[in-house]
Amino acid sequence: MTYPQHLRAILVLGLPLIGSHLAQFAIHLVDTVMLGWYDVTALAASVLATSFFFVVFIMGSGFAFAVMPMVAEAAEQDDALRIRRVTRMGIWLSVIYAAVFLPMMIWSAPLLELAGQTPELSELAQQYLRIAGIGLCPSLLVMVLKSYLASMERTQVVLWITVGAVFVNTVLNWLLIFGNWGLPELGLRGAALASVLTQAATLGALGLYAAKSEGLREHRLFQRIWRPDPDAMKEVFRLGWPIGLTNLAESGMFSASALIMGLIGKLPLAAHGIALQIAGATFMIHIGLSQAVTVRAGRALGRADVEGLGRGAVAGVGLSLAVVALTMILFLGFPEILLRGFIAPDESQKDEILRIGAALLAVAAVFQLVDAGQVMALGVLRGIQDTRIPMIMAAFSYWLMGIPASYLIGITIGLGGVGVWAGLVIGLLFAAVLLWWRFWRLYLEMKQA
Repeated sequence: MTYPQHLRAILVLGLPLIGSHLAQFAIHLVDTVMLGWYDVTALAASVLATSFFFVVFIMGSGFAFAVMPMVAEAAEQDDALRIRRVTRMGIWLSVIYAAVFLPMMIWSAPLLELAGQTPELSELAQQYLRIAGIGLCPSLLVMVLKSYLASMERTQVVLWITVGAVFVNTVLNWLLIFGNWGLPELGLRGAALASVLTQAATLGALGLYAAKSEGLREHRLFQRIWRPDPDAMKEVFRLGWPIGLTNLAESGMFSASALIMGLIGKLPLAAHGIALQIAGATFMIHIGLSQAVTVRAGRALGRADVEGLGRGAVAGVGLSLAVVALTMILFLGFPEILLRGFIAPDESQKDEILRIGAALLAVAAVFQLVDAGQVMALGVLRGIQDTRIPMIMAAFSYWLMGIPASYLIGITIGLGGVGVWAGLVIGLLFAAVLLWWRFWRLYLEMKQA
């Protein structure tokens, strides 16, 4: 395939995935806005609870991410049996993981208090998590089926079902948080219940499509699903646990950066949160492209097309750099327009938050470049089923380079929020360089084999 053909193939796969990630981001945004309208204390508790939930969820999603390249490789080889075995064991491992970590959700208050949270806020967060924790299992299973469908190049349905989930979640929040249409006013617990019901509905829709759709029903994913498959489970586990720990290390780095910002002051922390939301929204584009590259790399591996693997990696990076260029223009040219939507018009300290936020977005322009670089490298490495060494490289970069650099430049040297973000850039830069070095080394070995 030529480079234009690779670009087109990545876009056909990637654009619906980008849309689904942005839709998932919108679900979180709607939850935040609606709870903010309901009660500030409920909002604070939900931020704490969802952060806790996300850490557990993102680590468990490693098994779902492992399914993607393995199914892509098997699909290229037209191996329906392997597709079924791998996907089923991804489902098994996700269910086992959710069962193991559910008690942590049910009795989360003592853990949150140990982390320095107030007893009142910890108790409220626990109320949320006792309901939302039930949704951990369907949430992880949704991720497995999304990975399966993406690998089968059925990304359009992933997009539209996720968009439907945004609508369902919004309506359920409106009904259950505020007690509309005669339903009880559940507040924070209503938001948690809405999330569980939305995930269950999404799982049902994806499962029905996978079971009944032409071209997929012959995989018989759910036929005798209760039967264990130790060999396939071992494969998915071997590939998935390093992905889960890599996800945990990266999300942990950003959580640690928020703690460092908190040492500087309330306004820098507020500006940090807003700037991170904006950068997070644009990062969804790179996540979608990265997953498309994972599928394309898995397909190339399945047909032993080393040349296509290299061309696909270059095409993916090219698309990601084009997005980075556009976001740099936005972040550097129109920072106040991006920031104002997150700040109340009558906020007395609005000008100071805007000033700090604009400086952070200037650093985020560079931040996007290295962050996109490292996530694209992770995507292509996962595509060729290399996850253990990348996990070590990423953890080293995030925690031994990024976080110490953030503290040193932001606190010790005294550059404040800009220094904290500069440290994140350093950590992500190390990750991008190491991970791409790893890929090109493996690529050259594959060419010479």
